Amino acid sequence: MTPVVEILVRGTAMGVAAAALMDLWGLLLRRGFGIPTLDYALLGRWLGHMTRGRLRHQRIATAEPIPAERPLGYLAHYGIGVAFAVLLLLVAGLDWARSPTIWPALAIGIGTIAAPWLVMQPGMGAGIAGSKTPNPGATRLRNLATHTVYGIGLFLSAAVLSSILA
Repeated sequence: MTPVVEILVRGTAMGVAAAALMDLWGLLLRRGFGIPTLDYALLGRWLGHMTRGRLRHQRIATAEPIPAERPLGYLAHYGIGVAFAVLLLLVAGLDWARSPTIWPALAIGIGTIAAPWLVMQPGMGAGIAGSKTPNPGATRLRNLATHTVYGIGLFLSAAVLSSILA
């Protein structure tokens, strides 16, 4: 397997697995503790409105719904998860992927918090780093925990793949 193909194969598997772990985490928060998490339909709605030239909203929940917004949101969520996993592999290298350690994966996972804090949340009307949410501190803590879970997912999936693709 060429290095490019290996990065794409590993990155896709790691990104999907880590995003799925984020989803399980969100499910635990919602069902186990009644803590609200991102509705991917709203992510899809936001992205759908971008194709119409609207990048920012006062409150995305009140914006006009987009056809197939939930599948679009999930597709984006997993696509972004794969993109950040590929970034990890480009930064840390295939030697890391073949013998992974936790810190590079956690660094990328936690670093991905910049995307929602600086792009998604302001665009959806929640302000920079959730500053316009009812409880910005709780929002930030929940976001940080979720992206830490993503980093853990990157590491765990890389560890599994290192034994499968050895």
